Amino acid sequence: MSEAGREPSPAAPPAVAAAAPEERKPKEPEREKLPPIVSASAGATAGLDKGAKGQISTLSSVVSSVSQKKEAAENRNSPTHLVFPNIKNGNVRDLPPVSLDVRQKQRTSIDTLSSEMKAPVLSEPVLPVQPKTMKDFQEDVEKVKSSGDWKTVHDFYLTTFDSFPELNTVFKKDVTASFNTIEDSGINAKFVNAVYDALLNTPQDIQKTVLKGIINSLLREWKGPRTKDDLRAYFILLQNPQFNNTSTYVIYAHLLRQIATLVEADHHFLVHWLKKLSQKSFKQLVERLLQFISLRLFPAKPEEFPPITKCSWWIPSASKVLALLNTANNLVHPPLIPYTDFYNSTLDHIDLMEEYHTWQSFGNSHRFSFCQYPFVISIAAKKIIIQRDSEQQMISIARQSLVDKVSRRQRPDMNMLFLNMKVRRTHLVSDSLDELTRKRADLKKKLKVTFVGEAGLDMGGLTKEWFLLLIRQIFHPDYGMFAYHKDSHCHWFSSFKCDNYSEFRLVGILMGLAVYNSITLDIRFPPCCYKKLLSPPIVPSDQNTPVGICSVTIDDLCQIMPELAHGLSELLSYEGNVEEDFYSTFQVFQEEFGIIKSYNLKPGGDKIPVTNQNRKEYVQLYTDFLLNKSIYKQFAAFYYGFHSVCASNALMLLRPEEVEILVCGSPELDMHALQRSTQYDGYAKTDLTIRYFWDVVLGFPLDLQKKLLHFTTGSDRVPVGGMADLNFKISKNETSTNWLPVAHTCFNQLCLPPYKSKKDLKQKLIIGISNSEGFGLE
Repeated sequence: MSEAGREPSPAAPPAVAAAAPEERKPKEPEREKLPPIVSASAGATAGLDKGAKGQISTLSSVVSSVSQKKEAAENRNSPTHLVFPNIKNGNVRDLPPVSLDVRQKQRTSIDTLSSEMKAPVLSEPVLPVQPKTMKDFQEDVEKVKSSGDWKTVHDFYLTTFDSFPELNTVFKKDVTASFNTIEDSGINAKFVNAVYDALLNTPQDIQKTVLKGIINSLLREWKGPRTKDDLRAYFILLQNPQFNNTSTYVIYAHLLRQIATLVEADHHFLVHWLKKLSQKSFKQLVERLLQFISLRLFPAKPEEFPPITKCSWWIPSASKVLALLNTANNLVHPPLIPYTDFYNSTLDHIDLMEEYHTWQSFGNSHRFSFCQYPFVISIAAKKIIIQRDSEQQMISIARQSLVDKVSRRQRPDMNMLFLNMKVRRTHLVSDSLDELTRKRADLKKKLKVTFVGEAGLDMGGLTKEWFLLLIRQIFHPDYGMFAYHKDSHCHWFSSFKCDNYSEFRLVGILMGLAVYNSITLDIRFPPCCYKKLLSPPIVPSDQNTPVGICSVTIDDLCQIMPELAHGLSELLSYEGNVEEDFYSTFQVFQEEFGIIKSYNLKPGGDKIPVTNQNRKEYVQLYTDFLLNKSIYKQFAAFYYGFHSVCASNALMLLRPEEVEILVCGSPELDMHALQRSTQYDGYAKTDLTIRYFWDVVLGFPLDLQKKLLHFTTGSDRVPVGGMADLNFKISKNETSTNWLPVAHTCFNQLCLPPYKSKKDLKQKLIIGISNSEGFGLE
């Protein structure tokens, strides 16, 4: 089967699936335990095979321009400015696709090439003798500084980048060794870095020589599957800093396409080699690819690139290689770079809903969408997708209610367009639970809250207050639903058994409504809670399928119960006799309402001692018991409550950390950013009262700053878009300076009397923000 026939198949929206080869060469032993590569569907690579039809711009014009401009380039001053004219023309010959079938059809066109562009087809790779060591190369570079003669260095680059075998000869630690292991690429990384660092400071003719050698290597026809030496060459070329320059993008695009269309087994090797890169090199690769995508989407000089219709495969190829880097990053603990470094902010400026609908509609086809690669979409962009998807669902539900009313010849009532909650402050939890249960068909309508006996009109502020008061009451330790762990400053589900878990469902609904209505909640769940909430991201149709169950480790336990996790770590590293010294079995004990209950971690666990040989199993089972099994019913109710509101494919775009930010906002406050974005009504930012205000607020400790934010917005967290998204406003309150400040949480507005002194302002402000609960009319 051709290699093209082994490309990953496209995935449907319900998962950003791992690639699955239909047929592959015999497995090597080290591949059997490899994790699947979490990449996009092969719909992203749909454009990669179009070259056989002559529709893609290619490299022959680049080669000819290199030859024509070689002498003139020697006299140029800038060593890093490379110019390749006519790249955008459509008469450029395409690279041979990876497919062996297509290769056979194009053999005649390869043979018609000029001798300058022909690359010998090696029946068996013959590695030449290694010409130089890293020390030799560095000495040659040093000699240039005194002599000014680049010939030796030029010859080194000319030979090294002439072919894939030459690259292996120079950079392989041991030329005779195969290095067919997944963890060690066998490449001298320091030598690679030294050669690339020196390359950018060489004359332009040397840099063009390198690019010409890369072109010849990429134009080579392939017989049979790639060897590990070929993969090493791709790995080396991918790190070439010349590809930061837009004039090299045509070459870079073809390199990315060849890497993107490798079979899955080869991708596994590359992923594990990539994770061994230094943080600096890894980040440079990611930034280079993100820049490549951004400039292809919004080119500063469109004439630099071929028409988008002739290189539609550029972005899918780059995205697929980014997926390999993302997978490599996720395999390292801690990751080489934060997951946010994969965000491409340029995508915030494209039609995201079109991308989302393409992904929804054509998930099983060969249509590319950035939603197939959600790791490049920023949390701000994902929030926009989720909000618009929610709004469309709200409008659809409201329209259906209106149609049903009219069809029954009943008078339409505007209240039917909303989820109207009427609750008493004195019976907040029970009333809320009753209302949500009774109106479960309306959960996807816009939420409006009324407190019985109060005249407040809900313009957003009452809804925020309802969320805050309800969450505060439910999460109170005396309520018994959640246990607060002081060491980790987070809540976790109580394992107490009960007859009715509906209140856990209520908490899930609250979280779903918060996301649906763009409300941030002050909930402190550990990260693994959100991982469980996305397990799976779409509610299974079979009600017997377990939900909220995910693989957990001792690191997850450490985020909730650090002392217990530390004790289990000590058990794992204990050098003595575990069975005799600890005298433990596969049985654990928990206190429930003052009664000690025992649970076996496995059948007959009370009779199985924990030994040096089985202690890893014991720790894993104990961790799974605490975070999955002992709270299964509680979390399942919570899971179904959340997904009863947020049943959307858009959730599949989110990481667990991103769900937490959407629900809770960010706890990181930047009051200087708030100051910069604040609007004024009746005041100017230079007024004395305003200057006093910011002097006081910027000097507040964190707890008072959070109280101020809570007082004015109804939440002490920052929304996804940052402080600017609060639309915070300070209005002049033309009342006596003896009055306290007043806040309108529905408008994020602070009404501030014109206090005459900083001391008076500080005193009144602290009193006001420390006594802010309740809603009243003046």
